[in-house]
Amino acid sequence: MTPTQRVFAIVTSIGTFLVVMELIRRRRLREEYAFLWVLTTVGMMVLATWYGLIERITQLIGAVAVTTTLFIFALIFLLLISVHFTTVISRLTVQVRRLTQELAILQASRQGPGRDPSAARPGADAEPRS
Repeated sequence: MTPTQRVFAIVTSIGTFLVVMELIRRRRLREEYAFLWVLTTVGMMVLATWYGLIERITQLIGAVAVTTTLFIFALIFLLLISVHFTTVISRLTVQVRRLTQELAILQASRQGPGRDPSAARPGADAEPRS
């Protein structure tokens, strides 16, 4: 790795770390995800500063070049993030469905038995029907 590439990698890692910390500080990034992003940026800094480690990992996994190893790690990271967000979306979908059903039950019970459902809607006629 050339000195320019190393400086670029270190600056990018530090920049990403600072952005993540700022998002946490402004409460734009939940703590649930903050740990993953902080861990990722620290890993980026370690790999950027300790080139021998990435070379050793490249040899262990049998990759031809260091860049191949970095791309493999990036793809694994994106895969894990996608799986995590898919599980979060699935859980939220179930919660929305349950809340919608509970809201419908509450609205139906508020109207009471024998009442006209259109009378409870906004914009419905205010006059009672005979």
